[in-house]
Amino acid sequence: MSTRALAKVGLGAVGLLLSVVLIASVFFRVRLGGGALLTPRFDFARFLSELPGHLGWIVPFALAAAAMLPLRALQWQATLPKPVSLRERYHLVAIGAFVHNVVPGKLGDVFRAFVMARTQRLPFVQALGSVAVCKLFEFAALMLLVAASLLGPFSQPLERFGGALRVAFIFCIALVVLVVVLARRAGGLSESVRRRGRHPRLASFLSNVAVGLGGARSARGTARVLALSLPPVLAPALGYGLALQSVGVKGGLFAGAVMLGAIAVGQLAPGLPVATGMYYFVTSWTARSLGASPDDAAAFAVATHLSTVATQTMVGLVSVLVRRIRWRDLRRGTGAAAEALRHAAKEEAPARA
Repeated sequence: MSTRALAKVGLGAVGLLLSVVLIASVFFRVRLGGGALLTPRFDFARFLSELPGHLGWIVPFALAAAAMLPLRALQWQATLPKPVSLRERYHLVAIGAFVHNVVPGKLGDVFRAFVMARTQRLPFVQALGSVAVCKLFEFAALMLLVAASLLGPFSQPLERFGGALRVAFIFCIALVVLVVVLARRAGGLSESVRRRGRHPRLASFLSNVAVGLGGARSARGTARVLALSLPPVLAPALGYGLALQSVGVKGGLFAGAVMLGAIAVGQLAPGLPVATGMYYFVTSWTARSLGASPDDAAAFAVATHLSTVATQTMVGLVSVLVRRIRWRDLRRGTGAAAEALRHAAKEEAPARA
């Protein structure tokens, strides 16, 4: 086995171990001093017996999770360099969600960009840039909702999150500014590099980046993308808010955006595959901090995670079946998408597109 393969296996093992520890923290307290190392946060038998009582809010939460997919399909057209039918955009978003939840690698968004490039005859960098702008402006819309929550009737319990959220907000603004500048300047940089005649691949790459980020080139385009990015964020924020309210968080309906923001920031951890563990840790810790009991916070983490995965997987599976895509083709396509992403990072994708 090569050194690179061994490193990947080691990284995966460390990530799995960290995920187990993070998930365990939902159910146990860790004591590093004397006494037992792990102590239960609550009675587990009672926790299991009370889980069916949460079905009342799981259904609307799942509907909110499903609504996010068609709303993302509507948003996507604002960043694409050419018109694409809503049906096509929806199926690709749904299939991307299926890939994200079922195929190892969490490459759903890369896969939908890859398929869009193939089916619409676009350079991969352009399609990937359109998805990147969507994701970035979703994060910006989320930060706006978080700011509104901090100013609303639930502001006092959220003060403890103020510092972290302000850092995330500043980071978000910096990214938006970077994308807008790159969208406006990449075309000129491409022409400059092309005139020199030394790096044709870099020139082509920058040209495709300019087209892929075109939705953010003008103030009007930026405002339009931001406006269309609010609904895909508002739907899950309402779902999380309803869930918080249902598990005993007073005024929790106004804290859904904060929970969503905590999840987004928590899953930015680079390098290790710990997304699932971070989700359980962040959601349970945030719910407890907002006033939920330990067992209700654990139920919140478990139910929101499983219902999100199940809902998006089932909705995505419908699109997979409609498009008659076989599992083998999904695995191959995901591998090809990952390879295209590696080439794009090396400025080789534009030459092959």
